[in-house]
Formats: sequence, structure tokens, C-alpha cells
Amino acid sequence: MYLNKAMIYGNLTRDPELKALPSGMNVCSFSIATNRVYNDRDGKRQESVDYHNVVVFGKQADTTHKYLKKGSGAYVEGRMQTRSWDKDGVKHYRTEVVAERVQFGPRTGGGDGGGTPASTGGNNPQDSAIPPAPEYPEEDINPDDIPF
Repeated sequence: MYLNKAMIYGNLTRDPELKALPSGMNVCSFSIATNRVYNDRDGKRQESVDYHNVVVFGKQADTTHKYLKKGSGAYVEGRMQTRSWDKDGVKHYRTEVVAERVQFGPRTGGGDGGGTPASTGGNNPQDSAIPPAPEYPEEDINPDDIPF
């Protein structure tokens, strides 16, 4: 059995772009930044950022384009996919998350005053709950304190 599942939560690095495929289906693309905090070998606290390309199709693409903007928080579930194409004799590759579900994070700031749907995928009533932002401990975790 094989598994191809991606789950990311981060902030959009640019406004979503909406385009239409030749078939007429809409596709929305955007990028999400995720942060990771860790201690290096010297014990100094370090932070690294990763950027993830995301594409959303169909009705979810319309909703994502309408409600998300640069800086918005979003949780994305989907699968990883790598595309390739030739341009001027050079082969290019792009790895992206093909979203099956996009859930909007908490709103920051005034906004437009309108309501924002919490999720753009699935018929599960629990989809409407916005997950809280993860809380990270202030102090470093000592591996010796873990009981197993």
C-alpha cells in the first residue's frame, strides 16, 4: 500500500490567482509558508521557513480566491504532485500540493464585515469549526524528561 497525503498549516505568501482550464474548470494557485523552530547543535534557537505551492480546483478554487489573501492563515489537506514541462529546451519541475480540502484560519484585522465560511470542502458539520492556532511551549523540551 502507498500513501500520498500532505497536511500543512501556514500563511499565504501571495494573493491567490484564479485561472480557468480549457475545460472550463477553475483552478486557484497560491503559496503557503510554514515555520519550524528548533535548537541547533550549539543549543541556539533557530527558525526555518518552507514554502509550499498549492493548487485548488472547482468550487473550492472559487471560494479560496474569494476569501483568502496574502497573510491569511490556511490549513490544506491534499496530495503531493510533481509536474514537468519543457521551455526553451530546458526541462522544468514543480512540486505542489493538490488540495482536497482548504480550511481558512482565524481572521486577522477588520476585514470586509462579511462572514467567512470556515471550510471549502466536505459535508462534515465539523468542517465549520476553525482549528485554533497551535500553541508551542515557551521552554525547550528536554528529551530526558520524556517518560518513554
